Amino acid sequence: MKFSNHAFVNQVLVYTLVMICFTGSIGLGTVWMRHQISLTANATKVLDARIAECDRRLNETKATLEAEQDPALLKQRNSEWHLGLMAPAADQIVRLPFDPVMRLAEKHNRGLFNDGVKSVTVSLRVAGLAP
Repeated sequence: MKFSNHAFVNQVLVYTLVMICFTGSIGLGTVWMRHQISLTANATKVLDARIAECDRRLNETKATLEAEQDPALLKQRNSEWHLGLMAPAADQIVRLPFDPVMRLAEKHNRGLFNDGVKSVTVSLRVAGLAP
């Protein structure tokens, strides 16, 4: 009877230790995952702040460019700096029937896909077995 009580107590002790280790590892894994989530959230927050700063600077630059391209401001600068520039005549203005940006992109990437390469025909003579 003593052996069965000791065997039962030993089994209960082993199962208890296994359960404590198992729950401890689950708890440790949960803490590690929460830490990783926190690190990722902080990195995302930093990247969002950098993107917002870049967007803000881009918008400021666009606003500055649009202000500098104002015809009234250009005329004022022309007279202030004595540049002697004049508005183009109607026959000097050429309207393009296509998007100039896409045209430049096509011109730049023309050789990329070998669009202008002529096909080359290659003929081979295969030596056969003698009859």
